[in-house]
Amino acid sequence: MEPSVVSLALAATTSLASELGLAVDDGIVVQNSNRITVHLVPCDVLARVAAPVRRNHDVAAFELDMAKRLATADSLVGAPEPRVEPIVHVRDGFAATFWKYYDTLPAGDITPDDYAQALEGLHGEMRHVAVEAPHFTDRVDEAHAIVRNRSRSPELADADRELLTNTLRSLRRAVIDRCANEQLLHGEPHADNVLKTADGMRFIDLETCCYGPVEFDIAHTPIEVGRRYTSADRLQLRNCRILMLAMIAAWRADRDDQLPNRIEKRGLLLAEIRKALDRYRIDVRR
Repeated sequence: MEPSVVSLALAATTSLASELGLAVDDGIVVQNSNRITVHLVPCDVLARVAAPVRRNHDVAAFELDMAKRLATADSLVGAPEPRVEPIVHVRDGFAATFWKYYDTLPAGDITPDDYAQALEGLHGEMRHVAVEAPHFTDRVDEAHAIVRNRSRSPELADADRELLTNTLRSLRRAVIDRCANEQLLHGEPHADNVLKTADGMRFIDLETCCYGPVEFDIAHTPIEVGRRYTSADRLQLRNCRILMLAMIAAWRADRDDQLPNRIEKRGLLLAEIRKALDRYRIDVRR
């Protein structure tokens, strides 16, 4: 969000939270992308806020629904704030959801063993949830649409556009062809979406939940974590990792992407894709 929009979102969120009975003296922005994440103090509540266009409202409602379905005493997901009704609240042109705030330990305290064990546990929880959610290929197709549409990705050089087009098409097919079992997944369980708290590990940002092979989730974690996920199909994981790199590179090519240093990050991703394809002798042009 632009700074001027962030100010308006903060004002709407603090006003709404106070009306809902939370003690709010200030709101501290801890993340700013397509929506902002705000730590409300002194009530210690986390608010996730976006302009409530229909899609943003639906995404927020989906995330809340997922959290409610997975909420148990020993759940591995971040929980909605119990002092507030778990619905999407709208105020002054913004949609907000309210979440439990966790005191976290330093990210460096999360070992690969901790991470892999937590992700396996999360997949165990999700295996028993039946919910309507996208398929992982829908997310691949969204990335592919950015690359195919030159007006959406005007900065992409022709060679890079061809690389991403071929990689997304070829690796999508390879993952589908090898996929034996699918289940509900987190969708993006990367390091920014996992917390180590005094109460144990917690995965947050459930808006990306989708169906697919567990290797699609594992591909978003560090290499050492994948090596410790004992049941992973190694070839499938390799394919998913390259596919994931291509998806992220496509998102960094989107003209509307607001991530800082996106051009530099896209360049690094493209170099990593080329290196991986060369290392494993994968010809994505076929």
